[in-house]
Amino acid sequence: MMIYEKVKDILQKELSLTEEEITLEKTFEELGIDSLDLVELVMEIEEAFDMNIEDAEGLHTVADLVRYIDEATKA
Repeated sequence: MMIYEKVKDILQKELSLTEEEITLEKTFEELGIDSLDLVELVMEIEEAFDMNIEDAEGLHTVADLVRYIDEATKA
């Protein structure tokens, strides 16, 4: 799962999280990601995957983010 690995790397780098803390089921809230962190995360994800995220408010878990990226990069 290439997208998940890349997302995990970004979360680890940007938010000083450990690999063990990051699972698909975790919500951003559980990971300690506040609204400012989410904005920064979205910018990093957009750059890393060369895409635009239109509905960041609809993303609540790591799995939501991975699924969104997967669908957006298939189009």
